[in-house]
Amino acid sequence: MRNRLKEVLEGQEQNYILPFLWQHGEEEHRIREEMARVHEAGIGAVCVEARPHPDFLGPKWWADMDVIMDEARQRGMKVWLLDDDHFPTGHAAGKVKQAPEELHRKFLAERYIDTVGPAKGTSLLLDTLLTNGLRPTFSTLEYAKGKNKLVSVTAVRRDFSDGSLLSECIDLTELITDGILYWDIPEGYWRIFVISESKDGGSAAQEDYLNPLVRDSVRILIDTVYEAVYERYKADFGSAFAGFFSDEPGFYNDKKTFDFQSRPGKKGVPLPWSSEMPDLLEQALGGEYRKRLYLFWQEDADAQFHAVRYAYMNIVSKLYADNFCSQIGDWCRARGVEYIGHVLEDNNVHARLGPGPGHFFRSLWGQDMSGLDVVLWQIVPGFDQLSFRNTSGETDSEFFHYGLAKLGVSLAHMDPKKQGRTMCEVYGAYGWTEGLKLMKWLTDHMLVRGVNYFVPHAFTQKAFPEPDCPPHMYADGKNPQYRYYKHLNHYMNRMSHLISGGRHVATAAIMYHAEAEWSGKAMYFHKPAKALMQHQIDCDILPVDVLLESASIMDNRLVVHQEDYRCLIVPYAEALPAKMIRSLVQFAEQGLEIFFVGELPSRASEGLDAADNLWTLAHHPKVKRVALDNLAQELTANGYYEVKADQYQPYLRNYHYQHDGLDVIMFFNEHPYQTIDTKLDLPDSIQGEVYAYDAYLNRLRRIKAVSEDDANTVQLVLSPYESVVLLHGKDLDPCTALPSYTVGSGLELTGGWRVSTAEAEQYPAFKEWGGLAELSNMSRPDYLPRFSGTFRYETEFEWSEASEQAILELGEVYETAEVWINGKQAGVRICPPYRLEISGLLKKGVNKLVIEVTNTLAKDQRDFLSSFAQQEPSGLIGPVTVKGLTVQ
Repeated sequence: MRNRLKEVLEGQEQNYILPFLWQHGEEEHRIREEMARVHEAGIGAVCVEARPHPDFLGPKWWADMDVIMDEARQRGMKVWLLDDDHFPTGHAAGKVKQAPEELHRKFLAERYIDTVGPAKGTSLLLDTLLTNGLRPTFSTLEYAKGKNKLVSVTAVRRDFSDGSLLSECIDLTELITDGILYWDIPEGYWRIFVISESKDGGSAAQEDYLNPLVRDSVRILIDTVYEAVYERYKADFGSAFAGFFSDEPGFYNDKKTFDFQSRPGKKGVPLPWSSEMPDLLEQALGGEYRKRLYLFWQEDADAQFHAVRYAYMNIVSKLYADNFCSQIGDWCRARGVEYIGHVLEDNNVHARLGPGPGHFFRSLWGQDMSGLDVVLWQIVPGFDQLSFRNTSGETDSEFFHYGLAKLGVSLAHMDPKKQGRTMCEVYGAYGWTEGLKLMKWLTDHMLVRGVNYFVPHAFTQKAFPEPDCPPHMYADGKNPQYRYYKHLNHYMNRMSHLISGGRHVATAAIMYHAEAEWSGKAMYFHKPAKALMQHQIDCDILPVDVLLESASIMDNRLVVHQEDYRCLIVPYAEALPAKMIRSLVQFAEQGLEIFFVGELPSRASEGLDAADNLWTLAHHPKVKRVALDNLAQELTANGYYEVKADQYQPYLRNYHYQHDGLDVIMFFNEHPYQTIDTKLDLPDSIQGEVYAYDAYLNRLRRIKAVSEDDANTVQLVLSPYESVVLLHGKDLDPCTALPSYTVGSGLELTGGWRVSTAEAEQYPAFKEWGGLAELSNMSRPDYLPRFSGTFRYETEFEWSEASEQAILELGEVYETAEVWINGKQAGVRICPPYRLEISGLLKKGVNKLVIEVTNTLAKDQRDFLSSFAQQEPSGLIGPVTVKGLTVQ
């Protein structure tokens, strides 16, 4: 049997979970108790969160960290550390404020003055404008000095009829003396743009943050936090101390901190800047670049604006990558630890300014894992088509469901140092409405896209109730579902082990849209990704950098690192970088099939002449134009797929992973209510015996596979929330697999039920509540609408069948269920389907059935974050049915 499967079946899988452990400066015994709670939940690491601690890097902080490190050493656990005292990363524990001025954040700002000519001998007061913007102020030199540094002054002619800007512009920068512009204004209307460099700007919450574009500024964070931790725990680096975690660093140049639409062109918003920028812009735009700086704020300037915006975004995203992420990553790797974390991706800001990093792939390239997060109701079952109102406003649900995880796993697949590892911060700030049922769904959503490391949000030592972003896993013993949390963690570790250390398989690659968005009209990458995923065609997202620098064509396939793809999909882009257009021609000439969604580009991003290459693409036999609605059908017709359902299954997700000789294919029903029942053609490489692996129960079962038309076909039935792994390999041991079975007729239990209750701290001491003739919602107004805890249901039934082979189906359950038959435990279920095999527990005659159902704390706490979601019922709804089995 192949090693990975053997390891999970024997309980020898590695740990892939590192939950946040929030620190508030509690007593030592509280810290040790919480570490024990983490460990007993089946978790082998923590990620220490410093944000709430009152003494970060002070004596109390180090004393608390010593306790955590001591517990980790004793328990064989790993410790990761969030790398700053504030969220987001970049405050450097307040040390930036004391740093030299040149290491503070810098911004490029724009102001303008409207003038009319002809007017000779005109002068304009720029010093006061530079100092105070457009606010009333004193105009004496004493009050008009020093705040901003002038970069350029440009006069742009305006159309006399509508005031729009025309192409004629004049550089006036050299005409300034002692803060005054002296200019003989030509005939007509002119707008004079004053472009300046300033420390003031951006989000007030990040006022004293480092400048991620400047290497020495980022070094403040390294010297303050990283070096201090290394000095204290260097002996643990690479063993008990695993590494550092950066949380959502970005530019934060917009006063509206979390404006996901912030980018060049937005009026009045200063742009990230550094002393390197003038030279880099001159290289990109030419010697007269200063005349074009005003275009950063003129989105209606068409192609001129797009070329300037492309140059700017290309520069700042590379500076961020080199000076922030890569510098920190290099420091960590040189000392034997790793650097992980994530940026803000929300609503497509991953390719923008504001809280974004400019370019998702560049921003995380220097890290040792790829990373993303899911918090604040960003991903909600069923809301993959329509937006969902959360704490930040309306979600771009298509991005969160079809794009976010694909960004992360694609980076992990193509960057060798990441070793195929993608980390997801998950579960955070959904409120107490989120229980293990939703956590399992979110986990499978990530696993079936390739995420294989998880940072649950969160464990906290603070006394209950802790209002800071629930749910909390243990919650001072008040979380009634904590005792079942280990079942989810064991499942997560087993599944992550099976999709790590090998090679992902996909047939299609999609070009990342960042450069296209900077250059003009563009389609989001997740639009074609959605079309493919809804037809079970797997893909990766590839950035332009990788396509230009790392990709090659072999046997008509696109090869990147260990991955190879049979086609490349280019989402609609008005413009692409000139080098990328040339490379697309070369790819086609080497035999790669390229699908442009919609139309081909019409120009190059830089404004360079690309007409010949675009003509070649338009007439090349390997290049096709296809409508988004027809994309999946076109790929299927060309054979660019691996699995194929016999009918349209938009909520069936799949992920193919290979180890040496072992194929692992995960399937997940992502629909919250509907069952999937479909005949499925498996990949051509899978011939012969196929096994189904249940990672929750950790068992293998033979399934029936039929050879039809040269394909191995299986019948796949998945209930809502249900996942399964199909395995194929020559060394699989059939002796370890259970036989398949068919389900017979059922006995519905319609007798009365005795009901008792227990809150988390009282469990298992139950109080009798009463009897139910019929199962019903226990949170209805006349029952227990404010109760959070466990409902215990007891009944008896007579089993007259000769066979003891049977299953028990509980029907609707809200939301964890533990079952006993005749005093023996039958199992635990944390999400649908609530189905348990009870073979060997039944006896002929009267049987005693006990079912415990545990809800969440939402009924009791009614917290703010839970108000964003519909509340489910409580208790056992049923119907409860016992069904006989026939073993095949």
